[in-house]
Amino acid sequence: MTIKASETSRAAGLVTPKSGRLRRLAIHAMMILLSILSIFPIYWMIVTSLRPENETFSTALWPANPTFENYAFVLTRIPMLEMLVNTTVVAAATAALQVATGLFAAYSLVRWRIRLAGLVHGLIALSWLVPFQVTMIPNYVLASRLGLLDTLTGLVVPNAVAAFAILLLYHAMRSFPTEILEAARIDGAKSWRILWQIVTPNMGAPIASLAIIAFISAWNEYFWPLLLSRKPENSVVQIGLQMFMTQEGNLWGPLMAAAALASLPILVIYLILQRHVIESFMKSGIR
Repeated sequence: MTIKASETSRAAGLVTPKSGRLRRLAIHAMMILLSILSIFPIYWMIVTSLRPENETFSTALWPANPTFENYAFVLTRIPMLEMLVNTTVVAAATAALQVATGLFAAYSLVRWRIRLAGLVHGLIALSWLVPFQVTMIPNYVLASRLGLLDTLTGLVVPNAVAAFAILLLYHAMRSFPTEILEAARIDGAKSWRILWQIVTPNMGAPIASLAIIAFISAWNEYFWPLLLSRKPENSVVQIGLQMFMTQEGNLWGPLMAAAALASLPILVIYLILQRHVIESFMKSGIR
């Protein structure tokens, strides 16, 4: 006992206040460095958007003569504001539909004892692995026959159901206490009432996480709008960015200005909902 106590005290003595401070300083220095590496591309995008044309390739950290000419050029060259509105509508509608369809599918798989529930779950998981390039031609043909080409509805409908949304909510619902559901059913509550008044209010974290991921994914979508859209005013902001990339060369100033405008809504939403975003991801277990 005496030997163990002396060894413990000796080991504890190795961790001095000075070494603890040095360790904290090293951790903070590493976090500051990683933060700078993460923020610097955004800073450089904004700085490049403020440079005049003759200073586009300057390496100065701040332009000598900052100007908003690139922003004015973007707003007059393409319908940027309309594209931002279209992107917001498409992203919000896609996120809402994925949350709704994910709730319905997950609740049916968890609550109702289906004979082939395991097979259905496996097929949904396998469909998640299928790349979009495999299904883009059938989706395009179907959208063309339904008259959805060059419409916002055509951009939303193919992404209204997502395997990721179903699987995320499915695993979240499996951990929901079955005693509460059985008590509600004994009291006469139907499945619709149980889903919307009992299950959904108690799954705020996974639903919020899914909505955030779906919104950002839809906001960054490029390939499907490029395939479906014809007119700029009916397209999204990602297509607007592509208009400043030509075979003759990229218009870096206007391109960075358009990218800054496209990133601004997402950054504002994150700054406003920062605490809720972090809490929802921590509670849902998503990293």
